[in-house]
Amino acid sequence: MDKISAIIVTWNAEKFLAKCLDSVFSQSIAPFEVFVVDNGSTDKTIEIIKKTFPEVLLIENKQNKGFCTANNQAINKAKADYILTLNSDIVLEPDYISKLLNYLKIDKSVGMVQGKFLRMDKKTIDCLGLKLGLFFRLFNIAEGKKDSTDFKATFEIFGPCAAAAVYRKELISDIIYEDEVFDPKFFFLVEDFDLAWRARNQGWKAMCVLRAVCYHYRDSSAHSTPFKQYLSFRNRYFLLIKNGNWKHLLLFIPGFFIYDLPRFVFMLFTNPFTLKAIVEVVYSLPELIRKRD
Repeated sequence: MDKISAIIVTWNAEKFLAKCLDSVFSQSIAPFEVFVVDNGSTDKTIEIIKKTFPEVLLIENKQNKGFCTANNQAINKAKADYILTLNSDIVLEPDYISKLLNYLKIDKSVGMVQGKFLRMDKKTIDCLGLKLGLFFRLFNIAEGKKDSTDFKATFEIFGPCAAAAVYRKELISDIIYEDEVFDPKFFFLVEDFDLAWRARNQGWKAMCVLRAVCYHYRDSSAHSTPFKQYLSFRNRYFLLIKNGNWKHLLLFIPGFFIYDLPRFVFMLFTNPFTLKAIVEVVYSLPELIRKRD
């Protein structure tokens, strides 16, 4: 029987963690192992894990190493055939894992999947997968729309949102780089786009399986909006430099003047991290280019 390792990254997650873990341990197909990687929480996150969920394999970081590094720590220890990455503010339906694994058994060309993410009102779609749109803008498919039967039961996506994604171990073996599955340069945000793009370059497909359902609180991170905006802005350029080719560059040029330049000017006056983002992109060019070769 195929086994799955679940990985949850936490940072001051006491508000959500118990519900998330309860939903993991209530799955119809129980995970082979459940990791929690804590990034230096100062609330009761660690206490909750040790007192209520002693079966969890806990990795404690003294500081916030980011979503990417924390996931890599557990992925490199995981022993199962599949990896489930979870945000601490996700609650899974009891058959979420089983329905995704059943689909992966059907189509061996699919290496990464996600289910239907609903918001906590259970009526509004949170995400049906990642989409790389016009001018290489980044989207969550159907975000904010009312849940309906208009969508196909399964459909191909650019990649799954890592808030509740399942990856084949074979896919991970294909894309891992110096023990890195998620690129630590991204810290968090856009890292799942990067992973998906690298996997697609290796021939893997991604699917959304609507019959697998989970619920997402969202905005559980304690990071400020300007900081998250800075990471999103910076990491999009990391993504394009690392994964794009000359054809993508030609398509990007008109988009730069239509979308990127106005966005940059707006952020320059509204976000104190904007120049820091530009400096980091320029400084990171050699490393990003090295990773794409």
